[in-house]
Amino acid sequence: MKYEKNMYSEGVSICCFIIAGAFIWGGIASLIELNWWASIISLGIGCAILIGQIRRITSRKKLRTVVKFEFEQNPGATVEEIANKTEISVKDVQAIILDLKARGELRGRFSDKTGQLETEPFFNKESTTEKVYCPNCGTLIKKEASYCSFCGSKIN
Repeated sequence: MKYEKNMYSEGVSICCFIIAGAFIWGGIASLIELNWWASIISLGIGCAILIGQIRRITSRKKLRTVVKFEFEQNPGATVEEIANKTEISVKDVQAIILDLKARGELRGRFSDKTGQLETEPFFNKESTTEKVYCPNCGTLIKKEASYCSFCGSKIN
């Protein structure tokens, strides 16, 4: 699998499945009317789009596996370290982390000072007067935080 920038976050599109379905439907309709050339062309385009989307779905699974493996090998890693080591863009690593957390495959939180993954989920119940949210995932974070504790994004 050859990685392309932002392949994970911009990979699969429902619209492509709809367009592929329309081409396949048109190809079948042309086949019924015995219009062979239109049928072959339409079915070919529809199948090419469909196969491309299926390949993107399988490559997303491989990218999730790579990032999960890196966090298992180096549990205290930051998002930037994982991105540099795997040569996956930071945007994609962040998207993969959110997916892994949603699936329950990655547990813990990121330190809001260092950006490193902490395997034990420690949640500080201090109240803040001013609420600040992570620009990547929308999680409530501390005002003085440099990194999001949920997704590991660097806060500007």
